Amino acid sequence: MDFRTEARTWLEGRLADIPAPDPRAWERELGHAGWIGIGWPGADGESYGNRRATLTQQVVWAEEYARSGAPARMGHIGENLLAPTLITYGTEEQKQRHLPPVARGETLWCQGYSEPGAGSDLAGVRTAAVPDGAGGYAVTGQKIWTSLALGADWCFVLARTDPGSTRHHGLSFLLVEMDQPGRIEVRPIRQLTGTSEFNEVFLDGARAAEVVGGEGNGWQVAMGLLALERGVSTLAQQIGFARELDQVVAAAVASGAAEDPVIRARLVRQWAELDTMRRHALRTLGSTGDPGAPSVAKLLWGGWHQRLGELAVQVTGEAGAVGPEPWSQRRPYELDSAQHLFLFSRADTIYGGSDEIQRNIIAERVLGLPREPR
Repeated sequence: MDFRTEARTWLEGRLADIPAPDPRAWERELGHAGWIGIGWPGADGESYGNRRATLTQQVVWAEEYARSGAPARMGHIGENLLAPTLITYGTEEQKQRHLPPVARGETLWCQGYSEPGAGSDLAGVRTAAVPDGAGGYAVTGQKIWTSLALGADWCFVLARTDPGSTRHHGLSFLLVEMDQPGRIEVRPIRQLTGTSEFNEVFLDGARAAEVVGGEGNGWQVAMGLLALERGVSTLAQQIGFARELDQVVAAAVASGAAEDPVIRARLVRQWAELDTMRRHALRTLGSTGDPGAPSVAKLLWGGWHQRLGELAVQVTGEAGAVGPEPWSQRRPYELDSAQHLFLFSRADTIYGGSDEIQRNIIAERVLGLPREPR
């Protein structure tokens, strides 16, 4: 059985048995079957993950997962961001401690980067970490827009370990266990959609026992991690985008909006731009020498997805302003899929580095233009 057939067969079988699995149980199911951490390299030819896989096979798995309609992953931050960062910058002890639990689907991670008042300016970090006298650090500060923090077991936190430093100097990449009552508080942020994927995280002397990449080298580690956000997972993301586009086209046909030449032109443009994004992702896959590629990818998909959300409600006509259920003060308001897409995608050009930040990166690091005054 070839790799694609194996992946598709397993997904179809498991999703038929448990079409709406518990998120944590689903992570353990994936890990038990060997589908987390595929292709992770390891010491002496061994893998820290579950099975060997080429880059092409990693893409195939990501595509099949997205195509199957499987549930959103709770463990993707640990698998796709933390793990490759540890493999590149971590010590052997850190890899042996943290990677196997991620591969088994047992440990969930969140990312402590953004802060109030700093927005996408990662160098504006004010969260401070001081030696705690026991070989670790006491971390104090606030993080915001922290995805999935409410259910996370660990958080990787960018903090300032040199109190006299500024901007990207004096930062360290710390590993913080979330179960620290009285020292860590997580507050969900209710979004336009009524859901709370994002959270505020308050740290009050939280203990961090480990630093990745050495004290003061956090900026280098953080930049390396951000580049990973535009890798194999981008191609899987585009499979999901294609499914959403198909739904919008079907809604346009059903409502008659597809007869409008302006709407038809917009639908065709969405399809053409999605094809362009896929070709760009394939061209840059595995590349590490293009400082502008991650920013170009983010600019492309953020704006594209936001425009798709606008189109999703436009093609439904007046029905786009009416919820699927009668409104009641006794419960959160209900949204249909088009309304949820429209509202959630408003954030696409902000989170993960705003469009303004991405354009600055391209201008300064690729085009060689003067740096923005700060």
